[in-house]
Amino acid sequence: MPNMNKVVLIGHAGKNAELRYVASGKGVCNFSLATSEHWKDASGAKQEKTVWHNIVAWDKLGEWAGSETGIKKGDLVIIEGKIDNRSYDDKDGNKRYVSEIIAQSIQVHRARPLGSPANSEAPTASGGNAPNGDNDLPF
Repeated sequence: MPNMNKVVLIGHAGKNAELRYVASGKGVCNFSLATSEHWKDASGAKQEKTVWHNIVAWDKLGEWAGSETGIKKGDLVIIEGKIDNRSYDDKDGNKRYVSEIIAQSIQVHRARPLGSPANSEAPTASGGNAPNGDNDLPF
C-alpha cells in the first residue's frame, strides 16, 4: 500500500497572508487558518472547538496568496496540501517544533458586498494545474 500525506482544510483566515522572499528569490507566504467544530454535550449545551493551523504557500501560489487580491483576514479558505513538521532554534538557542500545512492549492470564498452581482466568482489558485470547477473538490 502506498503512503500518502494529504490534507484538506476548510476554515477562516485568522490574518491577512504575509508574503516574503527567501535568499533564493522564492516567494513564501504564511497565514493562519481556523477550523471549528460544533456539538452538543450530554447536557444539551452547545460546545465549540477551534483548531489553528499554520499555512505555508510557496512560489507563485504564495505570491498570489500574499498579493492585494490574495487571502484576507476572515476569508473562507479551502486548502489542499500536505502536513510538514520541522524544528528550528529560537533566539535563545532553544529548539522549537512546528507543524505546518504546505499548500498545494487554495480557493478563497468571500462574502459578496451589497450590490455586487450574485454570480461573482471566488479567486482560485493552485501550485500546479488550476482546479476545473467543482469537480475537483474532494466533497
